[in-house]
Amino acid sequence: MESKEQVKQENPENKVTELPANAYKELAPGEEYNPILPADKPATEITGYSLVMGVIMAIIFSAATAYSGLKIGQVFEAAIPIAIIAVGVSAALRKKNALGQNVIIQSIGSSSGVVVAGAIFTIPGLYILQAKYPEIEVNFWQIFFASLLGGILGILFLIPFRKYFVKDMHGKLPFPEATATTEILMTGEKGGNKAKLLVVSGVIGGLFDFCFAQFRLWSEVITSKIIPAGAVLADKYKMVFKFNVSSLIFSFGYLVGLRYALIIVCGSLLSWLVLVPLVNEIGVLGAVAVGGINPFEAMSAEMIFNSYVRNIGIGAIAMAGIIGIIKSSDSIKTAFSMATGKKVATGSHEQTTKRTDRDLKMSVVAIFLLFALLAVFTFLLVGVEITPTQSVVALIAIGVISFLFTTVAANAIAIVGSNPVSGMTLMTLILVSVILVGVGVGGPKGMVSALIIGGIVCTALSMAGGFVTDLKIGYWIGSTPAKQQSYKFIGTLVSAATVGAVIYILNEAYGFVLSPENPNPMVAPQANAMAAIIEPLMAGSGVSWMMLAVGAVIAILVNWLGVSPLAFALGMFIPIQLNTPLIVGGLLNHMINKKGKDPKLTNARHQRAILISSGFIAGAALFGVIGALIIFITGNSNALNFGLWNDPDGVGAQIAALVAFTALVIYFVWESKRAKVE
Repeated sequence: MESKEQVKQENPENKVTELPANAYKELAPGEEYNPILPADKPATEITGYSLVMGVIMAIIFSAATAYSGLKIGQVFEAAIPIAIIAVGVSAALRKKNALGQNVIIQSIGSSSGVVVAGAIFTIPGLYILQAKYPEIEVNFWQIFFASLLGGILGILFLIPFRKYFVKDMHGKLPFPEATATTEILMTGEKGGNKAKLLVVSGVIGGLFDFCFAQFRLWSEVITSKIIPAGAVLADKYKMVFKFNVSSLIFSFGYLVGLRYALIIVCGSLLSWLVLVPLVNEIGVLGAVAVGGINPFEAMSAEMIFNSYVRNIGIGAIAMAGIIGIIKSSDSIKTAFSMATGKKVATGSHEQTTKRTDRDLKMSVVAIFLLFALLAVFTFLLVGVEITPTQSVVALIAIGVISFLFTTVAANAIAIVGSNPVSGMTLMTLILVSVILVGVGVGGPKGMVSALIIGGIVCTALSMAGGFVTDLKIGYWIGSTPAKQQSYKFIGTLVSAATVGAVIYILNEAYGFVLSPENPNPMVAPQANAMAAIIEPLMAGSGVSWMMLAVGAVIAILVNWLGVSPLAFALGMFIPIQLNTPLIVGGLLNHMINKKGKDPKLTNARHQRAILISSGFIAGAALFGVIGALIIFITGNSNALNFGLWNDPDGVGAQIAALVAFTALVIYFVWESKRAKVE
């Protein structure tokens, strides 16, 4: 806890209410970034209030996101709604020195979303397989320890990379989600018109998404099928273009910027306009050659993407991760040197003594990591009940894969604000299943082992991606990294216990498999996909190594051309409709930032656009929580459907969506251009 003297040393009358001008820009040689909370002064961060609020947020949002993810397959990001609540409560209570405390509240509370994502993508697969294999036993402790240990590994593996991602790469990576969350936290300091603009933008963005998600006033996705030629291309050649009108996604595009938006969208276009039609054409040529039937003729473009092309994206992500590891090898060497106590040349001793540069000691991290790995080994031995030799092999797989993919997860969040954890988990399940079969673990026990190991790795990667966002927020504001790192463990513990209880209760109440006892089971789409992959893998078949290899080659070629392979691979893997709106935001960013006669006015417009984007993202996330609660309370996903369209995804609904989205973009541009030089 902070002492009373520390609290008194801060002067709220002279507090800074704006991020420095170089907050989002690359630093010139010798230039330093000075955060809001001065590095040479103590900051009020850990208090009884911030700790209790953080734990409450972790419990509430763990339960909400777990239900949402298992019911409809969508896990909303908790960081932004928690930041809004933290700012609102601190303002209502007139808390002094609230900024540092709000960072801690957000950091502890946001453990919920990342732990939930790791758990629900894999663990319910145990219940799904249990319906086929009654000998499989599932209990609360398996869910709890898989989530807890995975979360702890994610924190520990990321700490050595904090300086590289949040400081060394300052201005080189856009960090869209961290930017939005930081802007929200800063509104508590700004107040006045800027806070009002964030609220108004939040309401507009939230209501916009609510109109299609709950009211069904227009379609969420516009497709090329609405024109006759597009329908022919989709049906005959499996060539489809899609566009999601969500205010959240196009706002991410503004924060990402035009360069990364273009790279991501090009990856999507390769998958959907080249590879999907190519797979279909191979089927056509094969049918002509042997006088048979094209096996892909009855499949939609979406089915071909999910069954075949997405595996190419997974291979590209894996190779992009390896390339990233090679590129950041110097940081890895430095981290190991620090962990083993060897001296590392830093160029300035002052950097290691600043409060804002103070991480947990690498020796402490190494000891904690050793204990965490021992705990994983014990859990595998006792909780999964495999032999000591098999446990050692599984432990090595968990440690190596988690460590290597940590940088991939952090990089993905830093670039697009989206963690490809499902793709990396699929790759993990494939590798782990092959390894387990090789050491004699097969059948139902092998399925349980693979899913629990996948759960640990999935949670570790999800945590690494989420935690780098927290640390970047702390870097901009001036939090103490060691305190963020220490108290993140509390959020992980609380979230793991909550999600374990929620999954257990939901299985008892609804189940995950259709049966006479459970006529309306939870959908759990990701866990169903993981379970479907595990069965054939344990039988020694079902791995599309060629597709994975093609993706790896594409990533190598893209990197050779000087393009970010991870951004491109993310575009290949994520469905096209979730990527194409980024280009609109990127183009708006380019347009607003074009050099004009008055550089100060251009910068003012850009800062205002960042605030509007942050408001749209915050509103969409918050209204998403409200929508999930409505579905939870009513048990009906169409509870608020106005019934305006006979087909909510038909031509009329899609045209309405295009008109509505155009109006939203016009508002964004108009509101941004209202900026004035202060």
